Amino acid sequence: MIAIDTNVLLRYLLSDDEIQAKKAAKLIQSKQSVYVSHVVLVETIWTLKGKKYKLTSSEIDATITALFEEQNIIIQDQELVWRALVEYRLHAVEGSSKLDFPDALVLHTGRDAAEQYGERFGGFYTFDVAAREALKEAKSP
Repeated sequence: MIAIDTNVLLRYLLSDDEIQAKKAAKLIQSKQSVYVSHVVLVETIWTLKGKKYKLTSSEIDATITALFEEQNIIIQDQELVWRALVEYRLHAVEGSSKLDFPDALVLHTGRDAAEQYGERFGGFYTFDVAAREALKEAKSP
């Protein structure tokens, strides 16, 4: 298994630098497992949603879904990340989302940690008004 950083994953997804994109594809499509951490996933999403690439929530959804479909990619806490993606989808509104994927991941990581430590999950706190409103409207499991 190898671990990749955000730049390798971005070059693979975007193919915006021919030389680096070929190297990234060779790594990711090799016979080795490729580990993508939460940090790399979140940094990738922030970059793709940012000023340069401006991906919509449906494009972010498709990108994360495609990573799950890659044979060699192992995403940190895959089940937890999938639950975060489902939460993100629930809040998608016409190409955007009231709840960013990184916030959904933090929410589900917090829930998971509370369960792991045998504590009650007391909620997700943020200064992001849209995320707060989205979570208020959501039915917590």
